[in-house]
Amino acid sequence: MAIGMMLAIFGGMLVCVQNTFNANVKKRVGAWATTTLVLCLGFLASLLIGLFQEGGGLFRVEEMETWYWFSGILGVGVVMSVTQGVERLGPSYAISIVMVSQILFALLWDTLGWFGLTAVPFTWKTVVGIVLIVGGVLVFQLSGKVKPTRASMNRAS
Repeated sequence: MAIGMMLAIFGGMLVCVQNTFNANVKKRVGAWATTTLVLCLGFLASLLIGLFQEGGGLFRVEEMETWYWFSGILGVGVVMSVTQGVERLGPSYAISIVMVSQILFALLWDTLGWFGLTAVPFTWKTVVGIVLIVGGVLVFQLSGKVKPTRASMNRAS
């Protein structure tokens, strides 16, 4: 369990760094070029690492639902959406919204047992956890935002 938690933390860090980099690339070459670059480099990296680690077994496919094959297409939406969100909102605000969205949708799919998942019961503890997470994100995001008052705007001029 500890290794899983550390990998999840590392993955979260990588997502934040990647999306910050992607937003900076997008400023120079546009959204579609950024998405293409990110996904092509990701393909090359995963192909090379996969071949190194698994050899020819990399392409051995067991029984699988056909529609799972298209998850890479979802990556286009992920890169496009998050990159533009980071550019428009800044990394902490955009990633916190992404995080809350991921938690809410994961909860929905866990609870309903969609996509081959084992259904997990929805309990009051789940509600408390979601409220605390969403509340924490709101406190984090709203605590740094100060609306300028008329007096402070007069002092600035």
